[in-house]
Parts: sequence; C-alpha cells; structure tokens
Amino acid sequence: MPRTSDGTSATLLSVIRWTKSSYSNPHGNCVEVAELIGGRLAVRNSRYPSGPALIYPRAEVAVFVQAVKKDELDAITR
Repeated sequence: MPRTSDGTSATLLSVIRWTKSSYSNPHGNCVEVAELIGGRLAVRNSRYPSGPALIYPRAEVAVFVQAVKKDELDAITR
C-alpha cells in the first residue's frame, strides 16, 4: 500500500470498515472513521465518501475524544 497522508482520497485507502456514529442523521454532515493498517485512523465526511480523508495516529484521536468528553473544547464553539 502506498504511504497515506492527510488529503488522501478515501477510495485509495485499504481499510477494514468505515464506521459512522449512531448519532448520525439521514441528512448527512456525519463523520466516519476507519482503522488503517498500522493502527492509524482515517476520518472522512460521509457525504463525500470518495473525497479526502484525514489521517491521525490513534493516540491523537484518543486525546481529542477525551477532551470532547470532558467539555474542554466548549470555548471554541462560542
């Protein structure tokens, strides 16, 4: 598999499965996540499945999710 980086077309990624949140709605605006070979995570917009995917190390995603759960990012949405 070629080296993947941010902006890689999601159709070029070797993934096991894209997962969408159960909180998603039928109107789009959803984020999908997939585990890549090597443990990194790909994130894409479900409305544009062949569009670009952002690639993150698993540890960075874990830190982000914990910050969201602790409401530590509320200031950026005000």
